[in-house]
Amino acid sequence: MNTPHTREIDEHDAYPPQALHDYAFLADGERGALVGPRGEIGWLCAPRWHSGAVFSALIGGAGLYAVTPRGRFVPGGHYEEGSLIWRGRWVTEDGIVECREALAYPGERDRLVLLRRVSATEGPARVRVVLHPLAEYGAQPLHETHRDDDGVWTARIGDQYLRWTGGSDATLTETPSTGGQFTLDLALDAGEQHDLVLELGGSPLSDVPLPVASMAWSRTERAWSDAVPALDRTVAVRDARQAYAVLRGMTSADGGMVAAATTSLPERAEEGRNYDYRYAWIRDQCYAGQAAAAAGQHPLLDEAVRFVGARLHEDGPKLRPAYTVDGGPVPDQRTLRLPGYPGGFDRIGNQANRQFQLDVFGEALLLFSAAARQGRLDRAGRRAAEIAVAAIGARWSEPDAGIWELDERAWTHSRLICAAGLRRIADVAPDAARRREWTELADMILTHTAAHATHPDGHWQRAPDDTGLDAALLLPPVRGLLPADDRRTRATLRAYTENLTQDYCAYRFRHDERPLEEAEGAFLLCGFVTALAEHHQGREVEAFRWFERNRQACGAAGLYSEEYDIAQRQLRGNLPQAFVHALLLETAATLAEPSSLPRRTGRA
Repeated sequence: MNTPHTREIDEHDAYPPQALHDYAFLADGERGALVGPRGEIGWLCAPRWHSGAVFSALIGGAGLYAVTPRGRFVPGGHYEEGSLIWRGRWVTEDGIVECREALAYPGERDRLVLLRRVSATEGPARVRVVLHPLAEYGAQPLHETHRDDDGVWTARIGDQYLRWTGGSDATLTETPSTGGQFTLDLALDAGEQHDLVLELGGSPLSDVPLPVASMAWSRTERAWSDAVPALDRTVAVRDARQAYAVLRGMTSADGGMVAAATTSLPERAEEGRNYDYRYAWIRDQCYAGQAAAAAGQHPLLDEAVRFVGARLHEDGPKLRPAYTVDGGPVPDQRTLRLPGYPGGFDRIGNQANRQFQLDVFGEALLLFSAAARQGRLDRAGRRAAEIAVAAIGARWSEPDAGIWELDERAWTHSRLICAAGLRRIADVAPDAARRREWTELADMILTHTAAHATHPDGHWQRAPDDTGLDAALLLPPVRGLLPADDRRTRATLRAYTENLTQDYCAYRFRHDERPLEEAEGAFLLCGFVTALAEHHQGREVEAFRWFERNRQACGAAGLYSEEYDIAQRQLRGNLPQAFVHALLLETAATLAEPSSLPRRTGRA
């Protein structure tokens, strides 16, 4: 097997990894890219999310695609609202340069089209372009390179075919170990623009018509306009729409939604907590579907139901926690012999493929019940719900890895969220017999869990043998397991906010005796869940405080990672993290509706 080579080209050293705060994200449903502040695409896997990276400088590999102004500049940029079309913007000593870029949307499974349009917005522009693709994280260089009479470059890279339009004047430098690298210097007068179109495909691109940049841009603009709704019945509409666009861009035509676009971005430097999230987690997809249902948007809900339902039909009680976006198995975890992102390691694959996580069955039932309430659950979905109910009945007493994927124990959250799912699906059961059966199973699980996992102080504890608190325990009541005025619900929220939060920043659980912020970053999912819990209690002001505090914990492009380092104000973990965007969307939709309880004041 080929192994990634040592980087030998100085161009790469000019583009080291940046703080995650500074990256933008492009996606077309089938793959995604991270764009840095100097116009460098340092991460892109092809042909699919879980494939080897073609540009892997983010984690220390070779391969990048950069469009960078010459001379001194200050970077910036923004998304065109309701899309993943990014406008990189640099203020230079001569004026303003922009690079509009997107993965042509919606993407094809076996072929990507990356659009980049350089514009001299104010004054002249001098821009340097570097294109150096290497497949499989840098192991497989460019070869069979050819430029035709029209200036279009074609080449092979691993088992993929490349075509590049707009670089007719590029210089090709080739070495035996690093393959081919293209370098192009652009000089644009004020008002001029230049299009670059990069294609990668699994079959010869000569069989595909050459893209016309203006037409590809128009199709992409229309597709995003059609895909992202107005969401005018949410709070923070612009951020809600952007979160929806991120989720839409991370959802493939097969229905699977990746948990994140990247691998090996560390949650905590040098502590081994970095993983490969380029797969579809059942739990995360259920969160996204429920968020879409809360916002009244059916496409993402339907995709989640289709994907999760298909996995239940295939695997039943042996449902895995995660799959590839096309429903395949997640490969075992291994390393790549790369330096990794600073402070992290170079891991691909995920050990979750060997875990049993009970809570995914409960989340699936919550997803199906949300679809049923909106008239979106078909016969296959109802059968999938019955499969999930049967799995819970057979396995609810088994120890599992739980929501945080830890050692197998009788985690309280896993059992309570299954009980919540059973109650909600019972509400939409097709007949009285199944309604009674499913409700009785929920009651049995709740009674057993209450007898073994209620803390002497009256709140839920993490497990029968773990008296600690856990943010996940806030979620089952919000999902309808228990009423807001249940004493355990209120006691858990009160104990959690007193012991595991600081200044409206939420943490999952206590790792050890260190201060919370030293053990891990604030967990943004938990911050939005706390907002939902406060709304559930009728404390609208507190709910909005939680929402606003966590809504601000994003990068310059409005993207969220899993954790936020409060002291350094930095994003931590893989980017973008789908379930954080999902909970932001759900909270934005939920806070736009009044709580069912009388409005209350004060903290929990």
